[in-house]
Amino acid sequence: MNKKYKWTIDKQFDFCFGHRVWSQALDTKYSLDGCLACRHLHGHQGKVKLFLGANDLNKGMVTDFKHTNIFKKWLDDVMDHKFIIDKNDPLIHSMCCEMIFEGGLDDAFSHLNHNQEYNYWTFKEGYVEEVLATSNFHCHSDAEKQAIMEKYEGMVLVDFVPTSENLCKWWYEVANIMMNGLGIDTVAVEYWETPKSHCRYQPE
Repeated sequence: MNKKYKWTIDKQFDFCFGHRVWSQALDTKYSLDGCLACRHLHGHQGKVKLFLGANDLNKGMVTDFKHTNIFKKWLDDVMDHKFIIDKNDPLIHSMCCEMIFEGGLDDAFSHLNHNQEYNYWTFKEGYVEEVLATSNFHCHSDAEKQAIMEKYEGMVLVDFVPTSENLCKWWYEVANIMMNGLGIDTVAVEYWETPKSHCRYQPE
């Protein structure tokens, strides 16, 4: 049963990002059509609400709302205007074609930075330029080379299908690690991928 709190506060954050739900499947009896739109590369104006709780107040507060700035900064730095993709997505070979041109996917993934605390991967700075300089992949212009580098700068790799439910759980885990340093309980995270589509994650 979920823990009860005398007080809860919440703070809302907005950002834009893209993803692809490669595992999407539909029961057309209920969906009324078979259009698998979430399998497409697409973006959202995301809205996240972070809930914090306490049974005893510190100076009259659960915590200062400003303490949620650390979570906002992480969303801005890691999520905003980025593309979130599952490392196991069958499309990863195509999306990372310049990186795996020579050595294959395992070699490309060996050049990722893993953020162990918050559990996601990004390509190491400078690796794309190194690959483009040493592989047989030919850039036709400096503008193409710059665009390829920007593509990888904008990718965040995770080890799950980035559905609303999985993203909501991930953001909860990140916030929970952050707020633990203040001795504050993270109660839940809610997420709106559209104004009408909402998800809540709250562990038992």
